[in-house]
Amino acid sequence: MAELVIYGSPISPFVRKVAACCIEKDVEYEIEAVNVFDPPEWFLDISPMKRIPVLRDRSVASEGQEGTIADSSAICAYLEKKHPEPALYPHHPYAHGRALWIEEYADTNLAAIGGLGIFRPIFFSVTQGKEPDLDTARETWSTKMPPIFDYLEASLGDNDYFVHDSVSIADITVACCLMQIGLVAELKLDRWPALAAHLERMKARDSIAVPFAKAERAVRKALPEVCDLS
Repeated sequence: MAELVIYGSPISPFVRKVAACCIEKDVEYEIEAVNVFDPPEWFLDISPMKRIPVLRDRSVASEGQEGTIADSSAICAYLEKKHPEPALYPHHPYAHGRALWIEEYADTNLAAIGGLGIFRPIFFSVTQGKEPDLDTARETWSTKMPPIFDYLEASLGDNDYFVHDSVSIADITVACCLMQIGLVAELKLDRWPALAAHLERMKARDSIAVPFAKAERAVRKALPEVCDLS
């Protein structure tokens, strides 16, 4: 058994974010499936907000609340302390704070608007036997996503990564949250060339590509092809 267990689903961008950190750090992990919409009682004991992922470190404890950490940001920060190399959080104070901010922006803005406005109206509809709600998805894509992409494009500037010249938690989080939309819709980012290039750069990394491939296989069972939101 792996020392680390991630409770959740590979379809979750936050589960993939934690998995990406493990892969970047070459740390073995397992994913144990949990249905967040109908979670077992034991899961509620370790996830009081009923969210995924939750990490269990078996080296601390193998059952109960002990040894568990909820929330992807808290989990990734823990992994950084437990396995500090390669570093995914910049050492310089300002760069560190900047990486945390981009992580938070992606987690709470990019993920929320893209997830609630695009992923769910499409994927949840088809899993319920309905037609994809393309009206909602297209409205979100055309009116709510551009300001987010504008900010991320400006934040990248001429750089390959969001902070300094190496991959950080900021890059991992943006890629995972952006690719959540890509699970169900075409990501046409021609207006944002720096962000598009960043996404391609991140998709080439095993830490992003491997967890995403598992999510894509699961989504394609219900949605054989992505939707055109243009």
